[in-house]
Amino acid sequence: MKWLIASLLALVMVSAAFAGEDPYIGVVGNDVDANDFYFSAKHQQFLFDQTLFSVPVCFGSFPFVTPQTRVGGLGCEQFRTNQPINQPEICDTTGVVNGVGDFTFFGEPNAVIRKQNAGFFEWFIRLPKKPDGEINIVIQCGILKPNTFAFEEFDAVELCAAETGERIGTGFCTRNQVAAGVNPIVNAALPKITAVAFPGPFSLGFAPFNLTAYKNPGTYNLSQNAEGLTNSASLQILDGSVNARILLKACMDKSIVSKIPVTGQRNVLGQLEADLEAGDLIQVRMDIPINNTVDIYCHSQSAKLAGIGEAPF
Repeated sequence: MKWLIASLLALVMVSAAFAGEDPYIGVVGNDVDANDFYFSAKHQQFLFDQTLFSVPVCFGSFPFVTPQTRVGGLGCEQFRTNQPINQPEICDTTGVVNGVGDFTFFGEPNAVIRKQNAGFFEWFIRLPKKPDGEINIVIQCGILKPNTFAFEEFDAVELCAAETGERIGTGFCTRNQVAAGVNPIVNAALPKITAVAFPGPFSLGFAPFNLTAYKNPGTYNLSQNAEGLTNSASLQILDGSVNARILLKACMDKSIVSKIPVTGQRNVLGQLEADLEAGDLIQVRMDIPINNTVDIYCHSQSAKLAGIGEAPF
């Protein structure tokens, strides 16, 4: 009997060792098919064939297909933008211009929103695993000073790289210097972020709700009142408002740390959060204001979800 009990305990311990929490990265489409240009060998370990976890790329009839849908179909993970996908990956410094509109490059084809143009980029990505911690929304786009790719081609990012909200000088490919006390960033030119969770095939069901970001660096306190969470020095609802702006640098990752949703918690908008499951859909939308000062190149894999999730096996 003692031998039997010991064997059962050992089996339980071994079984627990196979399950656990491990990193995941999610992009539009099956994660295992992500373009290697954007992921180091380290990160590629965490890009899984999500269908092996029974997480479908397509499920149901949401999101719809709109005239702005550029990648993905009905009910599928999608990329949308108001611009055509007809630009190269300007972050590839080895790219070649073969002719008008004809390029050879590594990476994904891009859409571009240029200086003093309004527009948007939008991604719908399924969580490949049930998140066990905060969900990082990571955005990486090509950012150039205005109209510089036309002249410098694939050298532009090494000569004329920019950041959103940059004060552009009067000369070609220059940045304006500012005096003390003057904000070096045109904050009205910064993109605004919206992030919303939608139920997937394994959800118990919930009404869609906006995610809440921790300000980073910050106190990481949970500020709240009787009604629910509050915007504060530590928290910001990702609702596309002027307080949900983001500064992107050319070809560099920018992470937004969103709080893990908790069933029954009300966010700033009064929406009820819910625990998320693998397969739930996260919508990330980046709105570019008409005050935009730079050229912004993004594509279907410019946004990704990253975090720690429950191992499926």
